[in-house]
Amino acid sequence: MMTPEQIKTALGSGLLSFPVTHFDKNGAFAPDSYKSHVEWLAGFKAPVLFAAGGTGEFFSLKPAEIPAIVAAAKEASGDTAIVSGCGYGTEMAIEIAKSAEKAGADGILLLPHYLIDAPQDGLYAHVKAICQSVGIGVMVYNRDNAVLQPDTLMRLCDECPNLIGFKDGTGDIGLVRQITARLGDRLMYLGGMPTAELFAEAYLGAGFTTYSSAVFNFVPALANEFYTALRSGDRATCDRLLKDFFYPFMAIRNRQKGYAVSAIKAGVRLQGFAAGNVRTPLTDLTPEEEAMMEKLIGTHRR
Repeated sequence: MMTPEQIKTALGSGLLSFPVTHFDKNGAFAPDSYKSHVEWLAGFKAPVLFAAGGTGEFFSLKPAEIPAIVAAAKEASGDTAIVSGCGYGTEMAIEIAKSAEKAGADGILLLPHYLIDAPQDGLYAHVKAICQSVGIGVMVYNRDNAVLQPDTLMRLCDECPNLIGFKDGTGDIGLVRQITARLGDRLMYLGGMPTAELFAEAYLGAGFTTYSSAVFNFVPALANEFYTALRSGDRATCDRLLKDFFYPFMAIRNRQKGYAVSAIKAGVRLQGFAAGNVRTPLTDLTPEEEAMMEKLIGTHRR
């Protein structure tokens, strides 16, 4: 496993992604198909893949399933580092973090806790307890009911040397710019909006040099092309890919709640991987919508 500083360096070295979790016809984890998919993705120069993350339906997994998913990802990923999803209430999150570390995760991504809003002191105590329960690197995911303010993050960085990353899903550029200005290179900053490419230019200006690409799951070469163009300042290529692929994908994604995951899984199936269906409470794309996805993928087949 990587040290916290090593995973921090890896996070900043290229485009990141969250593999979907594969299920069989009975809805159980399908390790063989999953490993085939992870191995394919690792071949597209992804320095870090996030197992059992948001696109991997963390919210629908039993905590006991997560170590097997992490272990399968580690087995298939070669030199690519694996970060595990983690979340829920403090005690459950500590159990998940420890089990992921034992299964070989190089780090954890701490998703928002369950259901309720909490004050900053409570969020501080929550994140601190989880960081101090493991030796691997921890990234916090700022979104929904778990939005850390700059002062809280400063306190956590002082107390938790293994807190190494900050992923933002709020879209609040003013807030994240405060954070990058105050924390500097103490953290690695990751864009985390759904279909992150739609926001990547704005986040780059706020100090976020990378992001997690959901579409990397099924069109990794295209995702890398956009990322390379973004980092090199090739605005024409970014505009072309936004108009030709990402905006049409957004239109499909926006047809139903939860399609930010379901459309990705449909794309993986259309690329020939037996990823299975999404678990409830999500729903799969309709046959008409899958046909739209197939047309969009077009020449971007593996």
